Amino acid sequence: MFLCDGLLFHVKQKTSKTAAAKRRKAPAPSAAGYERHKQQAAARQRQQTLAGKEIGDIPPVVNPKRKARAETDFRFFCEQYFPQTFDMAWSRAHLPVLDKIERAVLKGGLFAMAMPRGSGKSSLCETACLWALLYGHHAFVVMIANDEGLAGGLLDSNKIELETNDLILEDFPEVAYPVRCLEGIHQRAGGQLYRGERTRMSWAAGEVVLPTIPGSVASGGVIEVTGITGRIRGMKFKRADGKQVRPSLVLVDDPQNDESAKSQSQNDFRERVLAGAVLGLAGPGRKISGLAAITVIRAEDMADRILDREKHPEWQGRRTKMVYAFPTDEDLWEQYGELWRSEIQETGLFARATEFYRAHRAAMDAGSEVAWPERYNEDELSAIQNAMNLLLKLKPAAFWAEYQNEPLSEDEADEDLLTTEQVVAKVNGLKAGEVPIDCTRLTAFVDVHAKALYWQVCGWADNFTGYVVDYGTEPDQRTPYFILRDVRRTLAQAAPGTGVEGTIYAGLERVTAALLGREWRRDDGAMMRVDRCLIDGNWKSDVVYSFCRQSPHAALVMPSHGRGIVASSIPMGEYKRKRGDRVGLNWRVPTVAGKRQVRHAIFDANYWKSFVQARLAVSLGDAGCLSLFSARPRSRRAPADTHRLIAEHLTAEHRVQTTGRGRTVDEWKLRADNRDNHWLDCLVGCAVGAAMGGVVLPGLINPQQRKRRRKVRYSEVQRAKANA
Repeated sequence: MFLCDGLLFHVKQKTSKTAAAKRRKAPAPSAAGYERHKQQAAARQRQQTLAGKEIGDIPPVVNPKRKARAETDFRFFCEQYFPQTFDMAWSRAHLPVLDKIERAVLKGGLFAMAMPRGSGKSSLCETACLWALLYGHHAFVVMIANDEGLAGGLLDSNKIELETNDLILEDFPEVAYPVRCLEGIHQRAGGQLYRGERTRMSWAAGEVVLPTIPGSVASGGVIEVTGITGRIRGMKFKRADGKQVRPSLVLVDDPQNDESAKSQSQNDFRERVLAGAVLGLAGPGRKISGLAAITVIRAEDMADRILDREKHPEWQGRRTKMVYAFPTDEDLWEQYGELWRSEIQETGLFARATEFYRAHRAAMDAGSEVAWPERYNEDELSAIQNAMNLLLKLKPAAFWAEYQNEPLSEDEADEDLLTTEQVVAKVNGLKAGEVPIDCTRLTAFVDVHAKALYWQVCGWADNFTGYVVDYGTEPDQRTPYFILRDVRRTLAQAAPGTGVEGTIYAGLERVTAALLGREWRRDDGAMMRVDRCLIDGNWKSDVVYSFCRQSPHAALVMPSHGRGIVASSIPMGEYKRKRGDRVGLNWRVPTVAGKRQVRHAIFDANYWKSFVQARLAVSLGDAGCLSLFSARPRSRRAPADTHRLIAEHLTAEHRVQTTGRGRTVDEWKLRADNRDNHWLDCLVGCAVGAAMGGVVLPGLINPQQRKRRRKVRYSEVQRAKANA
């Protein structure tokens, strides 16, 4: 054992000495040889990399006849290449829609269609996009939805078809094969090669550029998506051949939602976008083709207007319904409804109701006419049963809007409250910033938020006739329509490098300097200044109190707190009055106490909202009327455009009367559409400021104002006793 180990050690030692001797005898590699070796290794690496990027030859077309026929036949294209998407027979409503889409893509023009939910209008638009690009009918397609996220969903649907649809791969290999070669790794698109040349494909979240393949009519085709409130103008793309292309086909899918449909300003804005920015995408002197798949949510919303051929004849709007005639036997359907509701509550199913319908089907179907007889679920027997189930399941307003495209009239306003249109019309003939001659006081209010400050200045006559002199935001948004959560010019941008408290403080400095540091010209030439400026102190109170204490206008600014005093609460007039308190009609200024050492105002927000709504309802010319200015200086907009947004704020709440403690109180709540109400808060604050300054509505008795008893001296009492 030891001998073997020694022999093995000796052999290894001898071998190592021999190798070392050879290394000593071998010449050192030259610099040129090393460089040649490095270049060879780099060349091998490049060849391997290119081999990984090269996609090879494009497969041949499997069915040229099918491909050729579908080039000008959109219906055939849908049926042949998307059998799983369009797996039911076409309804009588689909056929004219298919014809309109085909004509718009091939020959140009605009077409807006309103179809019932679930009719496949979005799928038709997505398919029209691929049809237009695969055959080269259009080189640049833009897809627009209510927001960019929804528009991205439309693009994702087309991506999936190009990645997975084998029928598309068979007849359009020049497009689908390079996409398949990505193998789901979208980063490969930038370096992909075909016969040594880049395909210049892009496969991004908001944009797709189809591969550039010699001989392909779809080379460099572009799909781009955006929201209707996003960036639309100026879209263009430069292809590999150096040609710059602009959008020539626009697909608009459900460009509104429930919130925007209830807002007149949002409807106006979206209508202007469609009429202006969208139709101008093709560039000067060029027409654009457009398809709009829309749903009417409310009467006179944007979709309703676009479909109106008198208002927008260019869109050639077409409405379709789920039910064109309802059954005539209402009694049987009433019995069906009772069975349906009771069974749904018990089990979540409606099998007994279906059996009732089966037994009386002939009578229950009589008189009905549906657009799509094949549209019903597995647990239903017919399309009319499906429609009646939807009518039972949904609120009538939702059914008539979503499935009939005939929304019911919704009047949410009280009889005593003005509508948005009526508020817009309450103008007094003056321009913004001009003070009427009968005004004796000016008040201002600032509503505080993290992104922006809302402000308003009002003029008041002694009899509480009021005038909205001016209003706006800090920073100025420079657009006729915006909502707080989406403002683009924010306090943080105006004061970079500061926190939330710092941006609010800086914003308050700017807005008070602009409002309180200027003189306002009255009709008779007299110059007036703001007497009182209340600032909302309900949020970020420490910042507001600190500002009011340190402001150069400390004598004019005051924090304020609106309290929603309900019927079950103690009325403000019954609050215990302390020495030094200022008390008025549902407002008070308590004595200074605590760390802040700043006097502040408290007021009953419910009472004062009722008060200003009553002032808005007073006719122009009568005492106590509240009105808006007519226009802004150098503005070409009509009053309807000028005041549309503030009118929505002023009508954003509705009142609910509640009873408690032996009294009835109006409680104000936001409407269902949850629109902004910030200028309503400003108007209420301005009215409170006027009341604090001594403005009184004639005939209005202040139940909180206590009668002060005259002090009687002791000498007068003694004199009275002596005379008695």
